[in-house]
Amino acid sequence: MSEDLSQTIGRVRPAPEHFLDAGTLELARKARRRFMGAALAMGAGVATSARAVASEGEAAILQLPAHSTGLGLPVATDGYGKPSQWEANLQRRQSPGLTRVNQASVSFTPLQGLFGIITPSGLHFERHHQGWWDIDPSQHRLMVNGLVKRARVFTMDDLMRLPSVSRIHFIECGANSATEWGNVAVPTVQYSHGMVSCSEFTGVLLSTLLEMCGYDRKAARYVLAEGADGSSMTRTLAIERAMDDCIVAWAMNGEMLRPENGYPLRLVVPGVQGVSWVKYLRRLEVGDQKWATKDEAIHYIDHMPDGTHRQYTGVQECKSVITTPSGGQTLLDKGFYNVTGLAWSGRGSIKRVDVSVDGGRNWRTARLEGPLLPKALARFNIDWVWGGQPAILQSRAIDSTGYVQPKINQLRAVRGTRSIYHQNAIQSWRVSANGEVSNVQVY
Repeated sequence: MSEDLSQTIGRVRPAPEHFLDAGTLELARKARRRFMGAALAMGAGVATSARAVASEGEAAILQLPAHSTGLGLPVATDGYGKPSQWEANLQRRQSPGLTRVNQASVSFTPLQGLFGIITPSGLHFERHHQGWWDIDPSQHRLMVNGLVKRARVFTMDDLMRLPSVSRIHFIECGANSATEWGNVAVPTVQYSHGMVSCSEFTGVLLSTLLEMCGYDRKAARYVLAEGADGSSMTRTLAIERAMDDCIVAWAMNGEMLRPENGYPLRLVVPGVQGVSWVKYLRRLEVGDQKWATKDEAIHYIDHMPDGTHRQYTGVQECKSVITTPSGGQTLLDKGFYNVTGLAWSGRGSIKRVDVSVDGGRNWRTARLEGPLLPKALARFNIDWVWGGQPAILQSRAIDSTGYVQPKINQLRAVRGTRSIYHQNAIQSWRVSANGEVSNVQVY
């Protein structure tokens, strides 16, 4: 056990929520206060708190609550389980004013309130270009055509009877952290990094379908994936990637895909920006050239400092972020804190994460919690004793290729400040002497 645990165990006040009514939030606050009890009232010191409990007793311990003396709700009260009412403030959030219409917008995963590496399906971030649909799976079809010997049309039943795989991967929107290219723009980690999630996906390998259809091994260079929603989302994949680890998926986290995530069928392209993970997948066409569709010729491109545009740069580079303590939160006590966060890389697995509390002058290696999987989120933790002094918290990830996550000024030296996509710079959180945590940029 760390000697740091002999210190007062510090409390963290969550980042404020401005989207729920005051009554609901007050219920959640009261529940958390009751739950934490004396254990989190240690600001006056461990010894003092222990004496108070011994001499006066703790009502939450000595007086049995109703749930310890009464009969609870019956099984299957809710045919589909849902979170506790006391966790109602943990929701994905839309950024006000991000787009002109809500059907072409984003909702952000509340990274600050999650544990481990798996994102609950109901908190998975959303990105839609023309709204989402709940499609009748009995009427949905997937066509494979182009440079193949046998063009085929698959029903959902056809696909689900094929050999399947289940694999854990992260998905990140190419525009995640885009607001930070120029300067600090958003207050919390939910909005700065919340367009990333990690789930277990189940489906048939794309390579299996292409083999079944007899794709032209000599002429085939690319595969076009087309979605069935109104935006006509279409993306080009290199044949090498299509034959590698891509999945035509119907399930996520042990159940069928949610409608917001592409039900009944979506493409999974591990390590590549989320726009290539085409939802409501209806067609796969094998060809010998890139299609240069609207969402890869004029959108999802990199604006370079010299005025040129880079296309087809979809791999999500190595990245990390501290989720607690993070922007909008407040440290209430001097003492021990578990600094925790997430790291990921589209080119492999995470091999190391370093953490600094002084703006990058000194670094310590964090603990990586298993499992450590390729192209999946990795959870890191490190002990920190805060003495009340100002601090700058940063994390720096290194992946299995040896790539080191860059500082923001290093990234800008190559990419400038006019980009929208693929911002993977080190994130900085300032802890003020009063314990308030805010978003800053430190070079």
